[in-house]
Amino acid sequence: MTEPDYEYHGMMAQTWDLFRGDTSNWEDRNFYLEIIRESGQPVLDVGCGTGRLLLDYLSQGVDVGGVDLSPDMLNLCRQKAGAMRLMPTLFEGNMETMSLPRHYRTIIVPSSSFQLVLDSLRAQQAILNLYAHLLPSGILVMPFMLLWKRSDPLESPWHLTGERTRPDDGATIRRWSKSRFDPETQLEHTEDRYEVILDGVTISNEYHVRSPSTREYTQPQAQDLYIKTGFVDICIYKGFTRQPASAEDEIFSVTGKRS
Repeated sequence: MTEPDYEYHGMMAQTWDLFRGDTSNWEDRNFYLEIIRESGQPVLDVGCGTGRLLLDYLSQGVDVGGVDLSPDMLNLCRQKAGAMRLMPTLFEGNMETMSLPRHYRTIIVPSSSFQLVLDSLRAQQAILNLYAHLLPSGILVMPFMLLWKRSDPLESPWHLTGERTRPDDGATIRRWSKSRFDPETQLEHTEDRYEVILDGVTISNEYHVRSPSTREYTQPQAQDLYIKTGFVDICIYKGFTRQPASAEDEIFSVTGKRS
């Protein structure tokens, strides 16, 4: 069977929230809220997935919509929204070509989702499109994550990266992962294997491969993307704080204002 052309499908989507667990105390939650309060609404959550931030903010009265490439993740978001009696505005599409019916004061691209755009030309197209969906003086905020440190091996063997009990039937879900990073191209290649075990018997398996899966950006490279697009007042923050980033930070967030 041919895999879909988007990464988050099948068991990767179905177990996404299960493996993440309670995200209410994640640092990015309040970081984006603070920026939204400063920059204003409406807000667009790009790569909204199953609605971790989108539904949280919507329940607090924030005027926020979402877009995601994966119909699997959007369907899960709608199911969760229904249980919360929320009605989010959701769009299916990618950030390079999306054409939405409104413009936004704040656009967030959480969870390093921008790094899923693998080709440098498509990345420039994507950030130009995000810029085009901003109102004048609107803010774009995106976090970036370094995928490899010089002290680490370039390739990791198969290892267990998650084990959870599925609430609806008590099955054990295990996720095994391996990865390879190419420092010359700054591209990561990943493989994931899922196992579903019920009453000691493996009842299903699923294998995912993305080669490549993710692109790394250094701080200067991320800043250059913003500059070439025309953003002004560009800031690079340490993780999800308002402190200036240092060269050693493995996670940094970049904000820029549409001129």
